[in-house]
Amino acid sequence: MVLCPVIGKLLGKRVVLASASPRRQEILIQAGLRFEVVPSRFKETLDKASFPTPYAYAIETAKQKALEVAHRMHLKDLRTPEIVIGADTIVAVGGLILEKPVDKQDAYRILSRLNGKEHSVFTGVAIVHCSSPDGLLETEVCEFHEETKVTFSELSEELLWEYIHSGEPMDKAGGYGIQALGGMLVECVHGDFLNVVGFPLNHFCKKLAELYYPPRAGAVQRAKDDSIPAVDTFEDLSDEGGGGEGAGAAETPGLEEAGGEPRARGDAGRNRTAQTVLPIPWDLLELIDDFKASKALFTASKLRVFDLLRDGAVLNAANVAGKIEASVCGTGRLLDACAGLGLLRKTERGYSNTESANLYLTSDGERSLHGVVMHCDEHTWNLFTHLEFAVREGTNENRRAFGKEAEGLFQDSCYHSEEAKLRLLRAMHGLSKLTAPHVASAFDLFRFSSACDLGGCTGALAHELIQEYPHLKVTVFDLPEVIEHVSCFQLDRQQQTAQISFVSGDFFKDHLPEAALYILSRVLHHWPDDKVHALMSRISESCKPGCALLVAETMLDAEKTLPRWAVLQALSLSPGQQRSAAKYQHLLEGHGFTRVRTKVTGSLLDAVLAFRKPDP
Repeated sequence: MVLCPVIGKLLGKRVVLASASPRRQEILIQAGLRFEVVPSRFKETLDKASFPTPYAYAIETAKQKALEVAHRMHLKDLRTPEIVIGADTIVAVGGLILEKPVDKQDAYRILSRLNGKEHSVFTGVAIVHCSSPDGLLETEVCEFHEETKVTFSELSEELLWEYIHSGEPMDKAGGYGIQALGGMLVECVHGDFLNVVGFPLNHFCKKLAELYYPPRAGAVQRAKDDSIPAVDTFEDLSDEGGGGEGAGAAETPGLEEAGGEPRARGDAGRNRTAQTVLPIPWDLLELIDDFKASKALFTASKLRVFDLLRDGAVLNAANVAGKIEASVCGTGRLLDACAGLGLLRKTERGYSNTESANLYLTSDGERSLHGVVMHCDEHTWNLFTHLEFAVREGTNENRRAFGKEAEGLFQDSCYHSEEAKLRLLRAMHGLSKLTAPHVASAFDLFRFSSACDLGGCTGALAHELIQEYPHLKVTVFDLPEVIEHVSCFQLDRQQQTAQISFVSGDFFKDHLPEAALYILSRVLHHWPDDKVHALMSRISESCKPGCALLVAETMLDAEKTLPRWAVLQALSLSPGQQRSAAKYQHLLEGHGFTRVRTKVTGSLLDAVLAFRKPDP
């Protein structure tokens, strides 16, 4: 049975929960609320320091989550939700907001800060009422927050690590979940327990009462001002015209239209609604449909839609269609899809780029990933079309996709043309521009006067290194087919001539240039073990004692798992492998390197630095 009529007031409305949290879903389902789940895509990148209090940050994040879902649903399926509920739960101690831990060491740091102390759990909630007169979305936002004080017991190191190794802290703000194993850490709770779980149901119901049942003139106030009003204060206020106490009020949530007359479903129907009807798995349905989103992005990029809309340009579908020589109908649908995906903005005037599209999707943007998109469309898409065969046979499907086995860079039949070669180089350049700042700053490299980037491609990392270390001279060593095309990429030619030199060669066969620091960025994972050991032996022979090797790769964590993007990339079944920090240490030490240090950068690539030990 729902908490009637507070929750019951929402029955018959299209209510959306902008959260994938199973804990929030369970709380609201058990309260009898009917809703859809549409996880928000809002990037939680708000500047915490700009908010006067932790709960102000939580409220704003909850509001932005809900508004993002409201706008996306309005554009995506032309059915505007009536109510969108957003929520954000944070843990704060001493005014400092504690995030979800990034790894086990971070979880230990967070939990140690909470150990034996009191902290606050804040949940910001936004209730967004939506309407769409004349097809334009209008929203009204009601927002509030709830605070609960939680005190941890004094916990031993052993108990903290036992909890961390359970894996439970990794997806939870503050590093613990009170409703599960994390409950053993908590000594006492002052306030709403469900708020700590993830949603302040009591305060939510009070807010609904304020919104839908404002006090009537002359009404007798029987309860405290901040309590949920008693059922008899809602008399005769039901949407359906029923009211009062007893059967009529209890049956209201089960009313259906049958031949124009209301029909009660009875207790069985109400119990089924509250207990067994599961929310629609929107996250799973979106995953099933994600390939369509990728192809929409690929197509818009191929047609240079984002180039047309750069620099604040606003064009309607007909304008864009004329410029890309396409149908107005098809162009309009593509633009709507891009707006629904958050790549474009749609207004009465027309379509325009988002900041992200200007930066990453225009073909000549400072951090353009246009080359990556085109490579995925022309190359990776074809490979993944044959994924079933790759899984069954355990082999790379270059022959099925392109008619020839891959023997090395540029030797696939798909790279027979100059444009195809440039497309690959643009993809590699785009990714390198994205990762280079993190690799260049992972360690203090000021001691080195020279570096050699083996397989350094277009010199994007070399360019970043000389920005970070102006005294450094960098040699980029790569295949002749690569070096001959580097002039196509926009780098500072004058500085490049003075500090960056390009040398062509094959690092498996040719003499390696001398350097105090050798660099392998996104190289080792591509090759099988025999090739890796051969390359490492050549570097070890060229590297003088006291000089060093910097490796940049995506590292496996302690549980030997990879980020989602790397796991999907591995499905292409290249002959190489990703390694953990321990395996990189073993590999490097086996080839005469010592003082191995690793750095998880939080970027696409992590870093390993090791020094060549003196010869015996």
